[in-house]
Amino acid sequence: MKTFVTASLAAVSLAGCAHAPSTGTATDAAGAPLVTEIFTADPSAHVFEGRLYVYPSHDIEGPALPDIAPFLNSQGNAFRMRDYRVLSMDRVGGPVTLHPVALDIDDVPWAARQMWAPDAAFKNGTYYLYFPAKDRQGAFRIGVATSSSPAGPFTARPEPIKGSFSIDPSVFTDDDGRSYMYFGGLSGGQLQKTVNGVFNPDGPREADRAPHEPAYAPMVAPMTGDMLEFAEAPRAVEILDAKGQPIRADDAERRFFEAAWMHKYRGKYYLSYSTGGTHYIVYATGDYPQGPFTYQGRILEPVAGWTTHHSIVQKDGKWWLFYADSQLSGKTWLRNVRVAPLEYDREGRIKTMDRSIKAM
Repeated sequence: MKTFVTASLAAVSLAGCAHAPSTGTATDAAGAPLVTEIFTADPSAHVFEGRLYVYPSHDIEGPALPDIAPFLNSQGNAFRMRDYRVLSMDRVGGPVTLHPVALDIDDVPWAARQMWAPDAAFKNGTYYLYFPAKDRQGAFRIGVATSSSPAGPFTARPEPIKGSFSIDPSVFTDDDGRSYMYFGGLSGGQLQKTVNGVFNPDGPREADRAPHEPAYAPMVAPMTGDMLEFAEAPRAVEILDAKGQPIRADDAERRFFEAAWMHKYRGKYYLSYSTGGTHYIVYATGDYPQGPFTYQGRILEPVAGWTTHHSIVQKDGKWWLFYADSQLSGKTWLRNVRVAPLEYDREGRIKTMDRSIKAM
């Protein structure tokens, strides 16, 4: 067994053993990293079998990936992740188990590099791990792997989900048992390079819409009953302002960039996401899982590092925000997952929180 250091001891050990689970000392529910043995980011948290499981991306140290064919003009090459490891705990603030490798890129036949932010789901007695990776043509696709255990190991299907593209898959299962995948990310996430599901490697590196046009939006698709494919072609989610107009491309503090997440509270659907360059986690609400959604406000102020990516889950009657920052490493591409309590007011509005170094 290995004991995880506290945040104050930060970067003494972040290599980690990939072959056996290790359980650390209790974490600080006020926001200390869940583990410091490895770098983790982009946490997708779920309650399975009464236990909290967190599915993060696994940041690794090293030089940026080369910008060579078929990956020319890529962005995000410093984010060179190649496997997934699952975290679990009985309760927030309790000891955290770092499980062995759940899936490695060498075990995904179609994937070439960059296994970014994943998510997980449970249905039909099976656990599903959804993940983006670049294929051998340089395009991000979304794959699915299955397991009998929430911690894996997972076995990947030989091909990505038909019609999938871009990054940041997030799967939400509604009260009626229907499941939906939300996905998409701009810039290095390639959403702006994909038109009608067709990837254009020569497409724009950045979002290319005029300032007054509607902003890019996350995509949504219902899943088939076996959770392995899209039941319908993905379509863009409408995110509107208070006047019912689409959020504009130049509205940098409210428009979608990446990291869509869905949860439900008091019968309302809450779509949350990152704004990218302004570094906020914000949310919009609606009456239907596929939208439209009306912008409501901020959940999380900027944290250390450029990226911000989150998930929201209920456990033991309380709501929690899982997020990550680069406070320990000082490098945007080497992050650590944290957790903080999430609160609503009487009207169901989420209270904005500040988890910056200064606020902490």
